[in-house]
Amino acid sequence: MTYIDVFNGDADGILALLQLRLAEPRNSRLVTGVKRDIQLLDKLDFDGEEVITVLDISMEKNQQGLKRALAAGAEVSYFDHHRPGEVPVDPRLSATIDMNPEVCTALLVDKHLGGQHHLWAITAAYGDNLIAVADRLSEEAGLSKQQAQQLKEFGTLINYNGYGASVSDLHYEPAELFKALLSFSNPFDVIAQADSPYHRLKDAYSEDMANAQALGLSYQSEWLEVCTLPNQPWSRRVSGVLGNELANQQPEKAHAVFTELGDGNMLVSLRAPLVNKTGADEICSSFATGGGRKGAAGINSLPKEEIPRFIQAVEAKYK
Repeated sequence: MTYIDVFNGDADGILALLQLRLAEPRNSRLVTGVKRDIQLLDKLDFDGEEVITVLDISMEKNQQGLKRALAAGAEVSYFDHHRPGEVPVDPRLSATIDMNPEVCTALLVDKHLGGQHHLWAITAAYGDNLIAVADRLSEEAGLSKQQAQQLKEFGTLINYNGYGASVSDLHYEPAELFKALLSFSNPFDVIAQADSPYHRLKDAYSEDMANAQALGLSYQSEWLEVCTLPNQPWSRRVSGVLGNELANQQPEKAHAVFTELGDGNMLVSLRAPLVNKTGADEICSSFATGGGRKGAAGINSLPKEEIPRFIQAVEAKYK
């Protein structure tokens, strides 16, 4: 029997798996990548001896791989909050899918485990920009405002680490970050350790965000704000968390971050208005390399000539 854990390389994916493996330790093969590397199942081969756990990658984008795994006789447990597309009916598939914009994968795992590692789930919710949800959970857990702020910062840092065109852009390869965190049952223990990933990421994040904030906006209207970043590793690292920060500052507007790619196209990160967290997935999925969820989505490669159509689609959605 072969155990395989397949997970998104962002805060939600890493901390969803972290909760599971703290509760149910396994010597498993880890399959992950940068945040936008989501067609992970499609890359694998199966012989039917696998027990596979899939976390925080769209079932819709992994139909081929999922069907091959089930046809081979593998057992699959699937936790996700993105658009699923067709959910196969198969006794070997256990699917926990919830597209509610106030839910993330780590919260689904938290419920599945009965809150065994609840602080990690709260950290993940902060990292996935579910700020109001995470604040409520922090208060219910009896955390002080200072403790809640620490978890918010930590979740943001883990999420920040997942963004890049390739693993070489990242400070930690996501599987290595997961393994580094696995020795801590509590996020506050990571924060308290001076040489932990938390402190390395905190320093790097401060430097990258200072670069981004110096640029200002490249487009703004009553309904949308856009920031355009140059083709640099730091740009790719902040592309997602910058969108979250802008959204939190202007919750009534949509926000997009364009990052220049080497071929002249744009990497796009879109955030729906926080007061209307819907439609981002529909907008981005209407472009060739787009996808995501209701409140936050992206396009892997948007030709520059399609930028006006993208802006028009966003503004038409949120007018």
